[in-house]
Amino acid sequence: MTRTRGGPLRLAVVGGGVAGALLAWRTTGVPRGASVDLFTGGAGGRADASGVSGGLVRGFEPGAADAEEAAESLAEIRGSATLRTWSGYRETGAVYLLPPGAAVDEPVAVVEKLLPGSAEVSDGAWAVRTLPFREVPPDAVVVSERHAGHISPDALRAAALRAAAEAGATVRTVPVEAVTRGPGVRTADGRHLAYDRVVVAAGAWTPGLLAHSGLPAAGLRTKHIQYSLFATPLTGLGAFVDENSGLYGRPWGKGTFLLGQPADRWGVDPDEAAPDAALTRRAAGTARRVLGADVAVNRSVAACDCYHDPAGLALRPLGGGLHTFTGGSGGAAKTVVAASRRAARALLD
Repeated sequence: MTRTRGGPLRLAVVGGGVAGALLAWRTTGVPRGASVDLFTGGAGGRADASGVSGGLVRGFEPGAADAEEAAESLAEIRGSATLRTWSGYRETGAVYLLPPGAAVDEPVAVVEKLLPGSAEVSDGAWAVRTLPFREVPPDAVVVSERHAGHISPDALRAAALRAAAEAGATVRTVPVEAVTRGPGVRTADGRHLAYDRVVVAAGAWTPGLLAHSGLPAAGLRTKHIQYSLFATPLTGLGAFVDENSGLYGRPWGKGTFLLGQPADRWGVDPDEAAPDAALTRRAAGTARRVLGADVAVNRSVAACDCYHDPAGLALRPLGGGLHTFTGGSGGAAKTVVAASRRAARALLD
């Protein structure tokens, strides 16, 4: 397939996670939109980051640029009845606890610009006095947000896939075996399809697909991610991240809280992701210490995600009409709405 003079951009999106689905939807059915083939067969129905993500969304991030993208995403979700429904957005509020001395003026100003009246800055003593935290440095820096909470990336992915197909995108379930500069896609049934642009948005499978294609990983690598659902009487707390202990979480249901800590296993095969019992025990111990809560594990959920340095979900060119759209480094749920809009604009422009 080659682009005809004056015709639409011929675009292949490889990967049916929330990033690929939103990119396909953003580029289909709009003025001067693309003719999109969306290949969803890469993960073969296996657990991906979109399927198991805790879906924490907020405006604040420690860096101003990251905060702008996160706050833009959240503002668009809150301002769109469609995106609120698609994502199952629940507004619980959020707190972000940083080490003493952390500079937050610039990112808080960004949140104030995009989500007026949402963010306030306090200290660790306030968190212990007001929230169910028991171990926080008294001079820690705490950013609390009214307009924050969580979404379901899996539900958002499913809705965007349906909308993209209804708008004219062709959804192909055949697995992609390789991508080529040129650019093109080689499928498992032996065909080679040519496009004007090919975007690999296969999440944790992206580095492996690039390697199988004889292409460099372009700074992308995989990392184990995991959280557990704990039965706990913990109340009065919405979504949170505590940089002092590494603990993060959000309410899951009555008497249940999602809690996790960052893993340290890199280069993990996404097809081999399985819960790490030691990491579950570590998160439970941290929760007991920091929150002073009795916790009992209901179940643990594991997957892999794709990391990039610098971190961030972004459209990155590989040359020859080939791009990647991944690298959210475990936090793409917060930024995928804005990042997909920016990526679509770059491709269509």
